[in-house]
Amino acid sequence: MDRSRVHGYNWAVTFSEALRERRTRRQLSQLDLALRAGTTQRHISFMETGRSVPGRGMVVRLAESLELPLRERNHLLYAAGYAPVYPQTPLDDPALAPVRGALRHILAGHLPYPAVIVDRYGDLVAANSALELLTGARPDNVNAYRLALHPDGMAPRILNFGEWAQHILERLRQEMARNPDERLAALLAELESYAPPAAVSADHLGFAVPLRLRTEAGTLRLITTVTTFATALDVTLAELKLEAFLPADEETAATLRARASHQ
Repeated sequence: MDRSRVHGYNWAVTFSEALRERRTRRQLSQLDLALRAGTTQRHISFMETGRSVPGRGMVVRLAESLELPLRERNHLLYAAGYAPVYPQTPLDDPALAPVRGALRHILAGHLPYPAVIVDRYGDLVAANSALELLTGARPDNVNAYRLALHPDGMAPRILNFGEWAQHILERLRQEMARNPDERLAALLAELESYAPPAAVSADHLGFAVPLRLRTEAGTLRLITTVTTFATALDVTLAELKLEAFLPADEETAATLRARASHQ
């Protein structure tokens, strides 16, 4: 294994390269970043050319000013010669038992509507029992994005598959633009191969459309909300996403309530 590349990052890059790449990726000028970080444009320039070596506090301020995820903050610290400060604890670690309990509580509290928790790549971490109506079975150890778009997954039952596929793909493209990652890029390429070409009409209002899904209980119309654990100080927790499905009409709400009452 190339040990210079871990978790999708090239850990061999210099701090000046890492800082410049992240600043330009976020479309910030040196002056913009300087104002956010409480320093001068000259200092930013010197750091990006390697003429100035930042202190640990400055690296942390720069990472916060760039709104970097915790994983990338660790990378920026490492590139500057400092030890990463944000832990990455396995979710099954005993230390995270209270967090796992809280996640189960959140999922149960969303019933009778489906909800899932996924990691940064869309791998399913946990789900409530209502998800079975959407997937047709209780999924384990699956990628939620792949499950939604793969021909052997939910795709044949999604009545507006083209629009829904573009909705998922656009979310992943936006994530790739903010935080490039090799594994995520490979997943995006795979998912794009399952989706039909995007057809955009003159009255197109975007791909944020309700999911129309054929199920054993009838056709459901669902909208989604995505919640992140923004105040987490652990990489694992910070990268989790709660995706909750909500009824887009009263008929769907009644169907989900009725199904829950018979379970």
